[in-house]
Amino acid sequence: VQLQASGGGLVQAGGSRGLSCTASGNIFRVNSMGWYRQAPGNQRELVATITLGGTTNYADSVKGRFTISRDNAKNTVYLQMNSLKPEDTAVYYCNANVRITFLRTPTDHWGQGTQVTVSS
Repeated sequence: VQLQASGGGLVQAGGSRGLSCTASGNIFRVNSMGWYRQAPGNQRELVATITLGGTTNYADSVKGRFTISRDNAKNTVYLQMNSLKPEDTAVYYCNANVRITFLRTPTDHWGQGTQVTVSS
């Protein structure tokens, strides 16, 4: 299973940016998907998650500014980031909980990370 993320870059404070991440490979079903981020010197932290049924969960720091969504047919998760702040600067990682076959226990997979830099 591979996760390919895209959409990072440089954006000014107050601006918007969209990220996407597609899971591919030997996949029976993608369960929850999510975005995490890691700033220099900090631990990786949860940004947002979304279940197969569409239930979402957000970190308090991004509520009201970020929106997570997914396209189940494409095994793709999106993160729309609005009203960006310099403190949102980090490497953003996508995550997917994937069941490879019907009988196998689901396992977590990570994308390679995409840098988002918000300038003040």
